[in-house]
Amino acid sequence: MSDECDADGAAGVLTRTAASHAVEQIGWRYLLGNLNSSVAVSSLAHAVIVAGAAASAGGADAGEHLRVDIGPDRVELTLQSRYLAAATTRDVEMAHAITDAVRGLGLETAGTTTAASGGARPVQLLELAIDAIDIAAVRPFWKAVMAYEDEPGHDGPEDAIVDPTRHGPTIWFQQMGRPRLQRNRIHFDITVPHDEADSRLAAALGAGGTLLSDAAARSFWVLADAEGNEVCVCTWLDRDERGW
Repeated sequence: MSDECDADGAAGVLTRTAASHAVEQIGWRYLLGNLNSSVAVSSLAHAVIVAGAAASAGGADAGEHLRVDIGPDRVELTLQSRYLAAATTRDVEMAHAITDAVRGLGLETAGTTTAASGGARPVQLLELAIDAIDIAAVRPFWKAVMAYEDEPGHDGPEDAIVDPTRHGPTIWFQQMGRPRLQRNRIHFDITVPHDEADSRLAAALGAGGTLLSDAAARSFWVLADAEGNEVCVCTWLDRDERGW
């Protein structure tokens, strides 16, 4: 199977495997159709400098791919085609150019908890999953009450919805066959870098969690807190092979 396909005849949309392999060695990680990295900085002013360097390195079309979130201790970098909600060959090109620019400032891009990241948490993305019998009936409510919009390229009655500013978590809907009592019907999916999953699982279990299922590992593990509230720890691994 090819590692790359042309989804719209112009942008080369990458498989999860291809996207991850293309950027892993330069300190980026693939998460949910995004390329993500973090740069440790010493101050908010320092963060602004890094953000400016990243935007310049991205080129004339940086605004169609790059999102930058800054804080006094780190700069979060996210690359994704704004119109496809997918990682493309152009995103990979930008990741390499931005990494070179960051290194030119004497800093490093990091996707995991390395010394270069200042010991901060790895990059990660949060999703909210809502179980529903009739997804088409409940989706408009959540779209309205959250002031969300359709995910680019995905506007069907059962597709995920996203925060227009991309600050809030994506909300997706899980089809239920029948109502399930005594079980939470809204749960979190926390997607972490593939090489951070084991440590995150160990931390959660060490903090009183319970492993409910590893049947879909290494794509996701289902955990619960001491009262049975569920969360899935997710990675991109094995999803291409499973067709998810």
